[in-house]
Parts: sequence; structure tokens; C-alpha cells
Amino acid sequence: MAKRHDVLVIGLGRFGGAAAVELNRLGHHVFAIEKDQRIAESFLGRVTKVLQADASHPGVLEESKAEQFPTAIVSIGSSVESSVLTAANLVDLGVPSVWAKALSPEHARILGRIGVHHVILPEAETGRRVAHLVGGSLLDYIEFDDGFAIVKMNPPQETIGFTLAQSNVRRKYGVTIIGVKSPGRDFIHAQEDTKVTSYDTLIVSGPTTLIERFAARP
Repeated sequence: MAKRHDVLVIGLGRFGGAAAVELNRLGHHVFAIEKDQRIAESFLGRVTKVLQADASHPGVLEESKAEQFPTAIVSIGSSVESSVLTAANLVDLGVPSVWAKALSPEHARILGRIGVHHVILPEAETGRRVAHLVGGSLLDYIEFDDGFAIVKMNPPQETIGFTLAQSNVRRKYGVTIIGVKSPGRDFIHAQEDTKVTSYDTLIVSGPTTLIERFAARP
């Protein structure tokens, strides 16, 4: 019987394969289903169990006891039809948390309509992330669905040499410095008396538009 930390991964292409291996590294029990025999065999020993089969057939999911998994990831990249059928079958089986990779915005809308809980558009999301990074002011960028972001960035000049209380970023820009990482030192949660140097990296959270405004400061 599946445990709370068991994950079913369907499709072991670049996205699904990377997710499966990382989940396994994090200590989850990963049961993978892959249609292509060569790919399936390449993951033997890298995840808990691999089944070579076509998961778009309801019988495969039933035999795999998919309904016992708390989480399933559908990462089928070869066929929109197979992806939708597999996701729909998982939803029908009552899997509590179904994640699915979409190949296009249209595919994403269909997955949402059939009840998939989390729809991922990897290329679009990566493209938006890169757009925020190419300017050079941001070192990393994570945006959430509600227009909220967390970024890693170099400190603007007006914060350098001052404590967070003195620079008063939250009042001026509506964003919050939640952490500071100095070279060779552990990450620390930001306090009012935390002093920023030119060598530090800031972790900042807030509305996307306000983050962009703050990051544009020299």
C-alpha cells in the first residue's frame, strides 16, 4: 500500500526523468511508468520501481494501484491525447494530488478542465524566468500564480552600508528583504539590525511589479 511519501511518475522524458530522480534523491519512493522500453530500462536502479507500459490504458493504472498514491506526476511529452487520458484516469481514480506537464496553453486548459490539480508549462515558465534574469540585476526568480515573487539579487546601492531598519526598503518599495547571504557564511534571516554589504546577496519577496521596481534600482 502506498505511503504518504510515495509518488507515481508517468513519463520519463527530460522533465519527468529529472523529477523522478530528484524525488528519489530526496527520499521519496518513486514508482515510474514509461512506455518506451529503452528509456524505462535506463532508470532501473535510479528510482524505486519502473514499469514499462502505456499508462493511457486504464488497466495499467488499475494494476499499478495508482489510486493508492497521494501524488502523481504526468509527464507525457509525446502525445496530448495520452497525457489527457492518463490525467483524466488518475483524477477519476481519486488521486488526491495530480500534477501534469502541458505542451501548450490549449493543453493546459484541457488539463485544468478535467480536474488536474497542478498544471505545469515548463517552457513558458522557464521563458518568463529567463526574461527576468537576463537584465543582470536578479540572480534567481520564482513567481507564484497570484503575482507574488521571491528573488535572489545583488543589493542596490542605497542599501549598502546600512541596516535594514535604516534603508527602510519595505516602506519605500513595498517589498521585504527576508534573508541575507554573505560570502563564506551561512544564510541568515533578515532582522532590522542586519547590515548589508556590497558582497551580500539578498533574498527579497513581494508583489512582482514592486520587486521589478526595486531590482531596477542602481
